[in-house]
Amino acid sequence: MADEASGALDFSTPGCGESPGMKDRTLHPPSATQVSGEMDKPLISRRLVDSDGSLAETPSEAPKVGILGSGDFARSLVTRLVGSGFSVVVGSRNPKRTAGLFPSAAQVTFQAEAVDSPDVIFVAMFREHYSSLCGLSDQLAGKILVDVSNPTEQEHLRHRESNAEYLASLFPTCTVVKAFNVISAWTLQSGPRDGNRQVPICSDHPEAKRAVSEMVQAMGFMPVDMGSLVSAREVEAMPLRLLPGWKVPALLALGLFIFFYVYNFVRDVLQPYVRDGKSKFYKLPVSVVNTTLPCVAYVLLSLVYLPGVLAAALQLRRGTKYRRFPDWLDHWLQHRKQIGLLSFFCAALHALYSFCLPLGRVNRYEVVNLAIKQVLANKSHLWIEEEVWRMEIYLSLGVLALGTLSLLAVTSLPSIANSLNWREFSFVQSTLGFVALVLSTLHTLTYGWTRAFEDSHYKFYLPPTFTLTLLVPCVVILAKGLFLLPCFRRKLSRIRRGWEKDGGVKFALPVDHTLAQKTSHV
Repeated sequence: MADEASGALDFSTPGCGESPGMKDRTLHPPSATQVSGEMDKPLISRRLVDSDGSLAETPSEAPKVGILGSGDFARSLVTRLVGSGFSVVVGSRNPKRTAGLFPSAAQVTFQAEAVDSPDVIFVAMFREHYSSLCGLSDQLAGKILVDVSNPTEQEHLRHRESNAEYLASLFPTCTVVKAFNVISAWTLQSGPRDGNRQVPICSDHPEAKRAVSEMVQAMGFMPVDMGSLVSAREVEAMPLRLLPGWKVPALLALGLFIFFYVYNFVRDVLQPYVRDGKSKFYKLPVSVVNTTLPCVAYVLLSLVYLPGVLAAALQLRRGTKYRRFPDWLDHWLQHRKQIGLLSFFCAALHALYSFCLPLGRVNRYEVVNLAIKQVLANKSHLWIEEEVWRMEIYLSLGVLALGTLSLLAVTSLPSIANSLNWREFSFVQSTLGFVALVLSTLHTLTYGWTRAFEDSHYKFYLPPTFTLTLLVPCVVILAKGLFLLPCFRRKLSRIRRGWEKDGGVKFALPVDHTLAQKTSHV
């Protein structure tokens, strides 16, 4: 966001107003209910555009909105408001210099003139500049001030009160609303189609929240009531978070990658060097990485479905669904989407690395050396039927697993997931996801073949890498198969439909089990 607060000053200026109060005036945006669910509204309204393509004058009956500030976010906000049918007045300290930066339909004037007539005024400036508006306290009395600023991370930690609360303390005769701070200038210009539509709003005055919510809907966004102005600190912390839901899955994927990379390094690089004196450190950039990526992808995919198995087992043991899961299991269930996407990312990288292997010099030299050995051994035909079938099946299963995993990744996108009903989404994410896990398991078993039973593949007495990756997926597959048995399936279905082992809700499933099969699964 372009207008995020970046100053380091901590002002303690007392309030600029005398007594609290609010004028009995309500802003009514044009056609707010008609555009609340639409996302295809053009940025600039056609009735505001002349035949020559320039912005025409806004009709006089359009609701008037004031904006204090002339930064990047203020310009984007003006463009969006004008395109939504509002009459906009911009207050600037130097209107002659900044007038050319705004649409011609917006009026750019001095701050004192800009706050005179509008009932709703956007304060698009940094926190340290709030005190410069104290001279306008009499004109601002009774008006709605919409704070759109964001503090820096250091300012958020330094100040106990939010920017909106600080603004409210400076102007006690005004009504302060926190809104639009999570929307970027780019989203305002391009429209909600290309960004997040939700706009958190908080204020101590319901009427002010309602007026701003109607404006949010008229601009094509979706207002979210966050409560009183005390919540402004939490709202201002939202843009400061860097992928909060990805931290644990990313650390998990990184930890798995480091573990398997070191494990493969010891087996494929260090062991030949220590035992035979062969230097195979050239495998580190591509070969070892390509061996590590499928291990990480496979284990991550199994970790997507392992918490569902644990939750089902816990429900069976407790005999009810009305007891909360442990916190660690609850957080695990909430991070399944991110873990699945990271699994797909590692699998896609593995496919790309595999395509690049034949292009390397190492592969070319190995092919030439194999040909020379075949000539020296006087072998005119080298064909191992078992290896040919193994590799064909191995590649085919890998392509099918990656394709199914790609479908899971695509349907996890909000735009695709919102177009599916619950049964369709559950079928893709649960049934096809389990199919992807089974295909990946068959792909791994075909790769290993008989290597797990050959002593030559136990380097430094370490088992082959693929045997380690099979542990968690096999547990998940066996548990899933166990839950399909009638004795467990019927009891689990009853629990998920409200039955309790030692409670008052006890009933039998109907003879037709089609309804039970539609019950959502964890």
